[in-house]
Amino acid sequence: MIRCLLFISLLIHASLAKKQAPQAAGAQAPVKKWQTLSGQPPLVIARGGFSGLFPESSSFANDMANQLKSTDVALFCNLQLTKDGIGICLSDIRLDNSTTIGMIFPKDSKTYNINGQQVKGWFAVDYTSDVIFNNVSLVQSVLSRTNAFDGQLPVSTLEDVTGVRPSSFWVNVQYDAFYTEHKLSVSGYLEKAMRFMGINFISSPEIGFLKNMNGKVNRARTKLIFQVLDPDVVEPTTKQTYGAILKDLAAIKTYASGILVPKGYIWPVNTNKYLGNPTTLVADAHKLGLEVYASGFANDMPASYNYSYDPTTEYLQFIDSPQFSVDGLLTDFSPTASATIACFAANETAKPKKGKALIITHNGASGMYPGCTDLAYEQAVNDGADIIDCSVQMSKDGVAFCLDSADLTGDTTAMPTFMSRSSSIPEVQKEKGIFSFDLTWSEIQTLKPQIVSPFGQNAGYQRNPEAQNKGKFMTLTDFLEFAKAKAVSGILINIENAAYLASKKGLDMVDSVTKALGNATFDKQQTQQVLIQSDDTSVLSKFQGVPAYKRLLRIKEEIGDAPKLTVDEIKKYADGVVVARPSLISTDNGFAKAQTNVLQEMHAGNISVYVFVLRNEFVALPFDFYADPMVELATYVAALEVDGVITDFPGTASRYMRSPCVDLNGEIAIIPAEPGALLKQVPPMALSPANPPNPPLEVADVVDPPLPPVANVSSSTADSPGAPAPSSSGMAITANFGLGLAAITALSLLSRGY
Repeated sequence: MIRCLLFISLLIHASLAKKQAPQAAGAQAPVKKWQTLSGQPPLVIARGGFSGLFPESSSFANDMANQLKSTDVALFCNLQLTKDGIGICLSDIRLDNSTTIGMIFPKDSKTYNINGQQVKGWFAVDYTSDVIFNNVSLVQSVLSRTNAFDGQLPVSTLEDVTGVRPSSFWVNVQYDAFYTEHKLSVSGYLEKAMRFMGINFISSPEIGFLKNMNGKVNRARTKLIFQVLDPDVVEPTTKQTYGAILKDLAAIKTYASGILVPKGYIWPVNTNKYLGNPTTLVADAHKLGLEVYASGFANDMPASYNYSYDPTTEYLQFIDSPQFSVDGLLTDFSPTASATIACFAANETAKPKKGKALIITHNGASGMYPGCTDLAYEQAVNDGADIIDCSVQMSKDGVAFCLDSADLTGDTTAMPTFMSRSSSIPEVQKEKGIFSFDLTWSEIQTLKPQIVSPFGQNAGYQRNPEAQNKGKFMTLTDFLEFAKAKAVSGILINIENAAYLASKKGLDMVDSVTKALGNATFDKQQTQQVLIQSDDTSVLSKFQGVPAYKRLLRIKEEIGDAPKLTVDEIKKYADGVVVARPSLISTDNGFAKAQTNVLQEMHAGNISVYVFVLRNEFVALPFDFYADPMVELATYVAALEVDGVITDFPGTASRYMRSPCVDLNGEIAIIPAEPGALLKQVPPMALSPANPPNPPLEVADVVDPPLPPVANVSSSTADSPGAPAPSSSGMAITANFGLGLAAITALSLLSRGY
């Protein structure tokens, strides 16, 4: 099984390598003056290879890290020694968190005193290398990551890692004193190893070990790096805290060429998860000739709200400052760090590439500010959005305004004040809500906007809490005036629930939108695009015949196919469609499974395709996208060639569109995911039964009944939901999300969400 999987892995990597062929193996980032000590681009250090996806230091992890790169990458090995003195690469001195050893030898747990701490677990010093290689396999040590590759790959030796011929090899020695107590010499092992393999960096948190190695390495070939632990931890040789030791950089320079520090030493993050001011550590170290390497980077471990869940933004914070750049980044997701250096550093003023997909906002920059507020729209414009959107809602007294939903409970503070006004309206949504059309505009204006996480406020993925209730609601008229004043490329107006509002509330949403657009002269100009979006074909019909408008049919259901008959029917009502991500790339067990024919079929019918909705949070992404929203953008924009992306984070999309790596035929490129490639590497027994394919889109799912006339509703009857009104089309789809891989169940569900 292992040989088979490795063979498949090599085939996939060869395919990726071909796509990267235009850039030479040692391709450098765009020419710029780097603030590193050497003046060269920062080094990407792959902790255990691509350990963000595969078990640390596995053959898959090392091979992928060595292939998916735009700059030089050093493979990083945490060295442990077996009972017979063989060096293996594992994340911690305890083997039970990263291997199956606890299941294989359940009664072998021991407790040792390690640097003054009693540590319980399974240790390499208690087993010979043969026992480990023949019985133990690797597992993912981070529970939020996929366990689909657990138990499939053997423990790697140093020789296994260097066998993939990395640009650089970095060995980290965590516990030299412990191994010395067990009569094992790490320095002796490394001396022998360096005779037949290239070791470019040796790091350790133990000063005694580094001083011992000083006379045993060629400093021109192998750099000694002092690994700094948390400030209050005591260093075993000097008995000083690392925080105290770091105050004397000149002393460190006597036994090390550089320091490897947790990233918080450089950019502190306060208790509220916002960045503080940078320290002078990098500048101080560089003055003394010490290199500075930062550790602790992982796409799926958000560090600060300042980064808006975009790992590229975090990397740039450490390498693209005019004042300093670290000399290297130790990361679990080396492809993202490598792409950041090659594609995004010193590129903030570049213009988007022409002909690429439109960047369309979802409630403005709703990933950073409460959706549909003045602040969200202002941020979206500053971020470089092409199209800003307004989902139109109606107040009881007929004021059209922008908000994501007619239900005010999510996006506003309506819940405590107007709870008594909540009602159940199945025609609008399944859940009870406090609806805008049951409150007057003056009542709505007493509320505050509210930033919400699509994953739940208590799920650990909050968005910018400091802006929780900031911003002002915007009427449709205000929105249109803002769009004209800012001269954005275009606007998108989303209309839903028009039939219900007309028949049951006496509110003519279509007429309100038509008049507002006309008053702002959007119907008589060609300078700014006007996209009219609705899930109701009867609504779209009302905007037919206005050359300035482009009509988009929103297909909320996940579909697997678009037959020609259906496409032809859509063409009668719309110029484009807005579809959910799984309608273009189906998913299974948290992985991208396959590309559907929907985009190709729509394009064949001359219908534009816009994908909805892109989010930065890693839990929204299939594992194939490496917890990196840039890879998702590359997949939909560069590979699939959608006509537009609808996103909560227009700044992320804009950065991608401006980069030199947006063109797959360019010198360097961000490689899109290949749906199904990773899934093929997962053993069948590790997967739950596949979900049934999404159904095709039928004509009956598209065409809606004519809009009802606007009822003459008195204020007393308008307060009652009444009988059902004609509803927009929609297929009842029940998806089986049950997964056998328990650790990725939640992630898979979220990756399919809107």
